[in-house]
Amino acid sequence: MNIIILIPVYNDFKSVSKLIEEININISDLNASFSVVVVNDASTEEKILETQNINNIKSLKLINMRNNRGHARCIAAGLKYISENEEFDYVIPMDGDGEDRPVEIRNFVEKIKDNPDNTIVGERVKRSESIIFKICYFFHKIITFTFTGKFIKFGNYSCLTKQSVKKLIEEKATWSSFSGSLSKTENNLTKSPSIRGLRYFGPSKMSFLNLIKHSLAIIAVFKTGVIFRSIAFYALYLIIIAEYISIITAIPLALIIIFGLVILKVSGRENMTEFNNSLTNIHNIEKIK
Repeated sequence: MNIIILIPVYNDFKSVSKLIEEININISDLNASFSVVVVNDASTEEKILETQNINNIKSLKLINMRNNRGHARCIAAGLKYISENEEFDYVIPMDGDGEDRPVEIRNFVEKIKDNPDNTIVGERVKRSESIIFKICYFFHKIITFTFTGKFIKFGNYSCLTKQSVKKLIEEKATWSSFSGSLSKTENNLTKSPSIRGLRYFGPSKMSFLNLIKHSLAIIAVFKTGVIFRSIAFYALYLIIIAEYISIITAIPLALIIIFGLVILKVSGRENMTEFNNSLTNIHNIEKIK
């Protein structure tokens, strides 16, 4: 069983180096062959992977991109590269900062034994952020469910079958949102409990603003359903306030319109032409091992 671990990185090579060493430790007794592909999203800091004693990892490649395209697009390009250039049975995308815990790779492998044809997602059961962030994340999930009908409790950390990878690289939404695209293309996802770990170094990069962008990108994947639901909410609310229309009661109507326009704008990030040409952004590939 060949498993490739895909790690996007931007100016966080110290964390990625530690992550790779932790991966090496946690896969030591697993009955599978592991390789690692790190996609460097045009980092401005020095690109050094300081890894020692990674004897359990079959190969390690560092793909250096010319231009920074963002986290989601970094993963999308990595999936496309792996699909076209590597032999694999499964791909595990994971963040490079330690928040996706290497110890849970074992859970994925165990799930694969019982569900070899299913993609496994790390469903968040516990988070490590502040209480304010947790509250904001809760509202993100509620709003996403309200407008899409999808209750998405997972991020990038997953174990993708070869068929899922194929579907993802043929879906333009992958260029904008990994979790949204996976929810759109796969109806039969197997869940594995996942605890959000602590960053190895430095503060979390998921700020409140980034959470909003993340949420909008997921919702935009389902823009057709969002527009229909928004129209339904608009009509229902209009009926309810028909006898009490005022500037105050009309505010929610304006917000629904603005929300719909924002979603349409965000959905413009889903560019299949850019996705198909994403590998032309590769500057070089370093074979570390």
